[in-house]
Amino acid sequence: MPTTPEPQAVALFDVDRTLLARSSVLALAGPLHAAGLLPLAGLMRALREQLVFTRGGADHARMERGRRLVAAQVAGWDRRTVVEVVEAALHSHLAPLVFAEARALVTEHRRRGDAVALVTTAAVEVAEPIARLVGAQHVLASRLTAVDGRWTGDLDVYAYGPHKAVMARDLADEHGYDLARSTAYSDSVTDLPLLELVGRPHAVNPDRALLRAARGRQWPVLRFAPLPRRGRGAA
Repeated sequence: MPTTPEPQAVALFDVDRTLLARSSVLALAGPLHAAGLLPLAGLMRALREQLVFTRGGADHARMERGRRLVAAQVAGWDRRTVVEVVEAALHSHLAPLVFAEARALVTEHRRRGDAVALVTTAAVEVAEPIARLVGAQHVLASRLTAVDGRWTGDLDVYAYGPHKAVMARDLADEHGYDLARSTAYSDSVTDLPLLELVGRPHAVNPDRALLRAARGRQWPVLRFAPLPRRGRGAA
C-alpha cells in the first residue's frame, strides 16, 4: 500500500539583517533619490535611521517611527516608478548585501524539498525582486495603498510583529505546510511570534532582546560574517 508523503516544510526568512546585511529600503535610498522620488532631506533622515538601527536594533518604538517616516515619504510616489527603480538597483545595491550564509541556507532548504518564503516589513515591490534573486517561492510583505497608481502613504497590509506570524500561518494553511517541521530565521525580537510559530526557530545575528529569548528557549543562534565594505551596498 503506498505511503502518504509527509507534508512539506517551509523555511521562513526575515529579510533586513537576516537575509540581507542591512535594511533593504535604506539600501535603496540612493537610487530613489537619484530617480527624483526621495528628496535630500529624506535621504539624510534615512541615513540617520540606519545609524540608529545599527546601534540599537529594532524594537516597537523604532519600528513605529520608521513606519511613520516611510508613510510620510512615499505618499504620492508612482508605484510603477518604484518598481523600475528596485529592478534597476537589484544587482548593484541589493545583491551585494545578501549574506553568503543566508544564501547557502536557502539553497540547502531548496535541496531538501522545503518551500522558502520571505517574511518582511518591506513593501512587496521591494521584496519580490529579492525573492527572485535568492530563489524564494513566496513573499509575505507589507502592501501600501495605491490610488490611480500612486501610493497614498497608507498601508493595506503591515507585515510586522505578530502579523508576520498570522501571515505565515495563513500561508501554511493554504499550501499544507507542516509548521512543526518548518524553520524560521530572524535577527529581531519583534519577530518572536514568527519564531515561536515553527518547530525549528533560529536567531541570526540577534539583537540583545532576541539573544536573551533564544538562550532561554535553547534555540540555535547563528552568526553570519560581516560583509566587506564593498559588499554593503551604497545608500
